[in-house]
Amino acid sequence: MTMLVVFSVAAQAQATKKKAKKAVKQVKATAVKVEAPKAPKVEGAGMLFDNETIDYGTIAHNADGKREFTFINNGTEPLIIESTQGSCGCTVPSKPEGPIAPGGKGVIGVKYDTSRQGPFTKTVTVKSNAKGQETKLLTIKGNVLPPAPAAEPTKS
Repeated sequence: MTMLVVFSVAAQAQATKKKAKKAVKQVKATAVKVEAPKAPKVEGAGMLFDNETIDYGTIAHNADGKREFTFINNGTEPLIIESTQGSCGCTVPSKPEGPIAPGGKGVIGVKYDTSRQGPFTKTVTVKSNAKGQETKLLTIKGNVLPPAPAAEPTKS
C-alpha cells in the first residue's frame, strides 16, 4: 500500500510539471513584442515636443526657475530654431544655436523669474523652419509662494 501511494504522488507531480511546461509554452507563443511608438515622419524639418506645457507646481519664492522643453526633429531635413520669445520679461527662453539633424534631439530652455509671487501662466513662442508649424507656442505655469517671513532676532 505504501508503495502505491508513493507511486501515485510521483505520478501526480510528473503530470503537474508537464501541465506547467505546456502552459509556459502557450504563454511564450502568445507573447507579443511591444515597441515604443515612433515619431511620425514629416517631409522637410519637423519639431515634436515631449511635452508642450511645463507645470512648475507650487514653488518657493526665489526657487530655481529653470526648466527645459525637449523635442526631436521628426523630419527629413535639418531643423533650425530661428528665435524664441517669452510672453513677458519674467520668462526668458534659450534655443539651440545650430541646426538639429533629422532624428536629432534639441532643448528649448526657459527661466521664470520666481521673485514674482502668485499663480502664473506664460508662453514661449518658438519660430523655426518646421513644416506646418513655423510658429509653436509652449506654456509654463505654476504658483510661486510668498517670501517666508524673516525670523525675529532673539533677545538675550
